[in-house]
Amino acid sequence: MIIEDEEFICNELAKLLENNHYEAMILKDYQNALHEILEVSPDLILLDINIPFINGKTLLQNLRKESNIPVIMVTSMNSETDEALSISYGADDYITKPYNPNILLLRIGAVLKRVKTNYNTNGNELTYKELKFDLQKGIIKKGGTEIELTKNEMIIFSYLLNHQNRIVTREELMTTLWDNDEYVNENALTVNISRLRNKLKEIGYVDAIDTRKGLGYILS
Repeated sequence: MIIEDEEFICNELAKLLENNHYEAMILKDYQNALHEILEVSPDLILLDINIPFINGKTLLQNLRKESNIPVIMVTSMNSETDEALSISYGADDYITKPYNPNILLLRIGAVLKRVKTNYNTNGNELTYKELKFDLQKGIIKKGGTEIELTKNEMIIFSYLLNHQNRIVTREELMTTLWDNDEYVNENALTVNISRLRNKLKEIGYVDAIDTRKGLGYILS
């Protein structure tokens, strides 16, 4: 789904996608954008920041309360602040205009591949290597071993898994927790990361979460 108010760009994006064997649709009803997205449930959204009636970042925030549909921000706003905010609000990737079409296609392919790897068909279970993460029950399991996660641990692990192989900042994790009505300070986040590490270690994943000093964490 393309959410972009410039008709020429919409048509160019749609043509690019269709020429590369994707189905493309363009959002028309910006006043009911969230409803339209949830009604269609696209595999991926290309979202501009400056759209009518609602800011793209606000739409992204509202969407993340309802769905984990992958979102790539496609915008002419190229400041580090806009990129950081977009990622913290739940964007899966961010690319600025004018973009190289081949790079955009690679980004789309990478996001879709990650989603396909992480989610099973019913959307209630994530996978990490040989581990299964049951979102409804809040447990991680490997073979016959099951370990229960706290709500905070679930949120942290889900976020790290959905952004696997890239550094996730502490600010991103704290924002995600706050968005889920879980208010934690710096020390509490450290404690939750430590507990999650220990639980992953119990089922054989000793170095799953790596600390990148001064940057954040990465699930590899």
